[in-house]
Amino acid sequence: MDDGRVLEMITPVDTDTCHEPVDLVPMDRADAERAARMLKAVSDPTRLQLLSMIEASPDGEACVCDLTKPLGLTQPTVSHHLKILVDAGLLSRDKRGIWVWFAILPGRLDAIRALIA
Repeated sequence: MDDGRVLEMITPVDTDTCHEPVDLVPMDRADAERAARMLKAVSDPTRLQLLSMIEASPDGEACVCDLTKPLGLTQPTVSHHLKILVDAGLLSRDKRGIWVWFAILPGRLDAIRALIA
């Protein structure tokens, strides 16, 4: 059926004559895996909220007990998200008595910003 559209024939590109070869060097595999782990960790909205609250806290750290109410989540759920951020190398974890305090590791947010800039 002819609907008035013109079909364009695509001619295969001869890769031998396309252009002069360019020396492209990929990111080191270990660096790429670390970056992917960080980006995956911050791809969750709750984790971004946690990072923003910790970054904005007066001392640059926050107790898990202070992070649950603003998010409307249970302590186990918040702890799960914080563990992912710790495992990704974004947060430090400091147990004080029965509570755990979290802080953003120096330079880690800058590393994420550099990846997406």
